[in-house]
Amino acid sequence: MLRKSAKYSIGQVVRHRKFSFRGVIFDIDPVFANSEEWWAAIPEENRPSKEQPFYHLLAENENSYYVAYVSEQNLLPDESGEPVDHPDISAMFGGLNNGRYRVSAPLN
Repeated sequence: MLRKSAKYSIGQVVRHRKFSFRGVIFDIDPVFANSEEWWAAIPEENRPSKEQPFYHLLAENENSYYVAYVSEQNLLPDESGEPVDHPDISAMFGGLNNGRYRVSAPLN
């Protein structure tokens, strides 16, 4: 069933349900909008439904910073209150308040 709206919003800090990373949402696709190669690289038993929101994250783990593309079913709100240290955050967002970054630049 296709959802009408996303559960999470731009600027919100989230974490992955299965993997050890967290990030800030900077864009949302209402349904899967990545390449078929990306989709095929996911082991079949772990592939989420394409008919749900997918989120673009400025992500971090213990070792690196990167951009992640994650299905809604694999995200949880990050309740830590800790900032995300991704180096691109300041280009898109202002301060962190209650687990959400304030959008400070136009998002295209």
